[in-house]
Amino acid sequence: MPLWVFILILLFAGVTFASHFLFPSVRWFFRKRAERVIARVNERLQRPIEPFKLARRYDMIQRLIYDPQVTEAIVEYARKEGVPENVAFERARRYAREIVPSFSATAYFGVGIRLARWLSKSLYRIKLGTFDRKRLSEIDPDATVVFVMNHRSNMDYVLVTYLAANAGALSYAVGEWARVWPLSPIIRAMGAYFIRRKSRGALYRKVLARYVQMATRGGVSQAVFPEGGLSLNGLLAPPRMGLLNYIIEDFDPDVREVIFVPVALNYDRVLEDTILITADKAGNRRFSPPLLPILGRVARHVWHRITRRFQNFGTASVSFGEPLELSKHHAAEDTDLTESIAHELMERIAQVTPVLGVPLVARHLLQEGQMQEAALVAAVGASIKELTEDGLPHPRRAADVLVADALAHLKGRELVTDSGAGLGITAKGQDILQFYANSIAHHFKAKAAMEAELSAVAE
Repeated sequence: MPLWVFILILLFAGVTFASHFLFPSVRWFFRKRAERVIARVNERLQRPIEPFKLARRYDMIQRLIYDPQVTEAIVEYARKEGVPENVAFERARRYAREIVPSFSATAYFGVGIRLARWLSKSLYRIKLGTFDRKRLSEIDPDATVVFVMNHRSNMDYVLVTYLAANAGALSYAVGEWARVWPLSPIIRAMGAYFIRRKSRGALYRKVLARYVQMATRGGVSQAVFPEGGLSLNGLLAPPRMGLLNYIIEDFDPDVREVIFVPVALNYDRVLEDTILITADKAGNRRFSPPLLPILGRVARHVWHRITRRFQNFGTASVSFGEPLELSKHHAAEDTDLTESIAHELMERIAQVTPVLGVPLVARHLLQEGQMQEAALVAAVGASIKELTEDGLPHPRRAADVLVADALAHLKGRELVTDSGAGLGITAKGQDILQFYANSIAHHFKAKAAMEAELSAVAE
């Protein structure tokens, strides 16, 4: 027998042995190991990991593309575009591969949570704002919980992941910006799914809608940003209906309850503030920060950490509003249900938006133009008292401590100067302070409007 034939036989034998004996054993070993990890994690979670999230990605993709509604969309796409159905089918498969995550409990709880905790606590002083622990603990454990959040920074993902670590594994909708290697596989392993925010194709929307609806019916805890993107000016943006509509239009109270939990975030320092303000002035949502300045900032930050000069970026705060049970709203509503719920959720987010030092100081400096620090402390103290009396979110620290901390951050960024004439805003700081003041403007707007009306009547 020729040597090459013998070697070929050995190779075939080795492949056969591996495929029939070795690979199944290895898969069995890792599957059992993963099951033990998940069992240990579920013991400490308020909401155990849903079987839907644990399904193999390949199986989930197959289930999605063979869904009857997706099949109808494939046939319709082929008819409209004049292409064979197998071509339309492959396009749907490609969309499904883009969207469906590959959740790993080890990646999420072993790496992701630890990284989120370290990053959050190393950059900010974390403060939990409005939080009705009793009300949230009474949520039906079989219901699908959807956290609906305002979008201030890309740190939102990290911060909420850390704070909700004991509640369960959250599934985020992530934009196309993250579909780059090596970020893409990491985000998929964390259970997030990618969406094309600007896609208008009916086939893509159907594939995305069915995935979201399957996940919702499967009890997957989700986190969505109804504004559709980061706030460019600090204000709450009008809600977009896309993902919320997918959830609401497929809702069946006899299958599973859906509970929306409003979440409001605010920061003393939004890492991307200057980039967002520039995009707002340009009138578009294209974020293209120059690479060298970004690398320079990162290097400077690392150096400050090494030399122990870095303190933090101030306070980051998260508040939880009154949950909204879809079945109750569904039964009472006779108008556009999605629009009504979306605006109701945005109102509940606005009601619990945290009021922090930098936004509050920025508001008063913008109003007065220039003022002494003592006058600023008095004005901030009056605002805190006003918020407290109105039952609105308010800082818990004393006004003088709050002002001193906020001014330290603002002066460090050269946004505020302190001269003999008092505190003043630099040219660089005008737009940035307005960005932060906008985040809490709605807490004072209603009262200011009422006072103006009363003044007009008195005149």
